[in-house]
Amino acid sequence: MNQKKLVVIGFLGATLDAGKGPGRWEKWRPSVALCQHDNLLVDRFELLYQEKFTELGQVVLEDIATVSPETQVELKLVNFQDPWDFEEVYAVLFEWVRGYEFDVDHEEYLIHITTGTHVAQICLFLLTESHHFPGKLLQTAPPKRYRGDDPGTFTIIDLDLSKYGRIASRFAQEQQESLTFLKSGIETRDPAFNKLIEQIEKVAIASKAPMLLMGPTGAGKSRLAKRIYELKRARHVLEGRFVEVNCATLRGDTAMSTLFGHVKGAFTGAVNNRPGLLRQANHGLLFLDEIGELGLDEQAMLLRALEDKTFLPMGADHETDSDFQLIAGTNRDLHRSVAEGKFREDLLARINLWTFHLPGLKDRRADIEPNIAYELDEFARRNGSQIVFTNEARRQFLKFALSAEAVWSGNFRDLNAAVTRMATLAEGGRVTPEDVADEIKRLTRSWQGSGEPVQRGGLEQVLEPEQLAALDRFDRVQLADVVAVCRTAATLSEAGRLLFSTSRERKKNTNDADRLRKYLARFGLSWNALKGI
Repeated sequence: MNQKKLVVIGFLGATLDAGKGPGRWEKWRPSVALCQHDNLLVDRFELLYQEKFTELGQVVLEDIATVSPETQVELKLVNFQDPWDFEEVYAVLFEWVRGYEFDVDHEEYLIHITTGTHVAQICLFLLTESHHFPGKLLQTAPPKRYRGDDPGTFTIIDLDLSKYGRIASRFAQEQQESLTFLKSGIETRDPAFNKLIEQIEKVAIASKAPMLLMGPTGAGKSRLAKRIYELKRARHVLEGRFVEVNCATLRGDTAMSTLFGHVKGAFTGAVNNRPGLLRQANHGLLFLDEIGELGLDEQAMLLRALEDKTFLPMGADHETDSDFQLIAGTNRDLHRSVAEGKFREDLLARINLWTFHLPGLKDRRADIEPNIAYELDEFARRNGSQIVFTNEARRQFLKFALSAEAVWSGNFRDLNAAVTRMATLAEGGRVTPEDVADEIKRLTRSWQGSGEPVQRGGLEQVLEPEQLAALDRFDRVQLADVVAVCRTAATLSEAGRLLFSTSRERKKNTNDADRLRKYLARFGLSWNALKGI
């Protein structure tokens, strides 16, 4: 098999390659020197030059022929007026690359980055890194003391960073740190949610387009939006403020004024100018939670602000500008809102480029346990006191939290509130089974009041329809709570202690298990039957 020809592409150095007239051989000249290496045999040298250095290019061509007669030098004219104008130099080189016929099957390419201006070298690097130049970088350097026959050193750099173990591992470590950061430091166990966070991390770093976070109330949209902002700021993607508003709190003129600002005298009570949230978010991030609650007029102005980066404050004669990035949150089906005429289709199209659906807590039950640990750490940070669960209490709460009886209608807000209450009431810094039992009652009562389909022990699973119909409401509620406690408790005795924790203190001889067994028997139920469901 024939070996590929080696082709070098580089700039003519107006200063370094020139040397000093007849004494030029007394100086290190990079374009000439790279052809002097015994272990770097260059078959062809594509030497880029500006028209004003045509004479120098001919001199370098002849000198390379002297030191390496086997190297074919081809002078390639590139025209740009200002070698320090990045946009111009890049555009000229980009067009040159697009017109060059690379033959990667028969030739290997090295891009020489020693010569030329710093701008030219940067552009060569970028075009190689983006694979417009299908080759590797060739970096040359002079010897410490030039003697006329020493070509210095050269290094070939492959920009495929995956081949560099330490660099690749650092990138992987940085990405993992970003993912953990977006998850608030919680090591989530839900594969689908972890994949979602990976996608959000990529978009947050690479895109300035609007993002739409969809999910039920309490799913963590606001916290995630703040984390996305902090990640963007840490990566220098933006430099302005994080501005947040719940659109459900905005109504009428207040909405217009809050979002877009007003000038003095715009309406009754407008005694001063107000910049508005869009202006405050200039060069930063604006999080509009519950964007589906915005009125149609506000939606129209927001759309223009997104597209043109300009808007008209209330009462103003002149537009103002704001270059902000937008994250919108909603618990509504915006497509349905469009069909109902409540949301603008063009605005939805504008904010729907990157849409992420955040699952509720009941759909991420694998993440309940690590989130309990997170909430305890947050409680300790806020209150300066470390709280722990007893082993029995932890098992009891997790069993309930992971069961179908826990509907988590408020999602992570419910979990935060539950942990906060138990931690606050814990005596001696320890959450006990009694604390857990009380909290289970609070949660189930609150979910009943919210209209959620709380099973409350699933009486329909343990009693026949006619038995349920025969129960008074008082007995139905009481029995449902007993069944729920039985399902979360590990033993009959533990369930009895939880249910009779107050009255048992007044008895000389306590047999909580027997009391509970007799109570269940009144309804034709048994402990074994309940645990076997």
